[in-house]
Amino acid sequence: MNLLSPEEIELNKKTAVLERLKDRLADREEAMADLKAELEQFEAQYTMEVGRLYAELDEIEARIAEEEVKIHPEDGEIRQKAEDARRRAEESAAQAEAENWEGCTFRWQPTIEAKKAYHKLARLIHPDLALDIEERERRHTLMAKLNDAYSAGDQELLNKLVEEHRDSPDLVRGDSVGDRLIRVIRQIAQVKSRLKELKEERFKVELSELFTLQAKVRNEMLEGRNLLSQMAARSRTHIVKAERKLDSLLKLNEANDAENIRFGMNISALR
Repeated sequence: MNLLSPEEIELNKKTAVLERLKDRLADREEAMADLKAELEQFEAQYTMEVGRLYAELDEIEARIAEEEVKIHPEDGEIRQKAEDARRRAEESAAQAEAENWEGCTFRWQPTIEAKKAYHKLARLIHPDLALDIEERERRHTLMAKLNDAYSAGDQELLNKLVEEHRDSPDLVRGDSVGDRLIRVIRQIAQVKSRLKELKEERFKVELSELFTLQAKVRNEMLEGRNLLSQMAARSRTHIVKAERKLDSLLKLNEANDAENIRFGMNISALR
């Protein structure tokens, strides 16, 4: 009967702990990937239904402010207001352009197969299981590819990544019991550290404005109301009012210009 040494017994215990932690880590990584993908999808929906209307309203309000400057060219406060409004309009337009989701019909919905593939590969290639800097960097790259494939719903790429790394050489290490024990202890510490980071990352995400808005939209849906549609409707109402005000200012300035020309005055240099 072969009795295990104290080191071998401890190694077996630590290995069992590490395996459980790996599963927990893969679950947490998957949950974070799910959360980010859902928020990206919600942001796309928000941009299409509401964000673009806000950008349109900001542009009209900037034009209103600029027309008001023409009426009161000497008023520094009005001029500053116009400059601020134009800056907001440019920022809104840039954001709407960056989030160019118009016509997007993609709806992220991970399949059971995709979840299994993600979980399996995350256990194999997670960066925090690496034992040196070079290996950690390589795994970070692989993990990024895994997250991209999962968020994009690319089952083919997920399967390819699993096949490529299922029998990766870095998973097989034939060292002494003492070396393996130290390695497992360090891997456990790495996994626990990453679990803590994921907890903090999720906490920050759940405090974000986007997450809060998504929660409000979901709660309103449960009550039979569509908050995004309501926000869009209010924005359209504001746009109509703003367009009327802009039209009035344009006509007023056109009339003033015509009057100045009639009396042979050129006040363009004063503006």
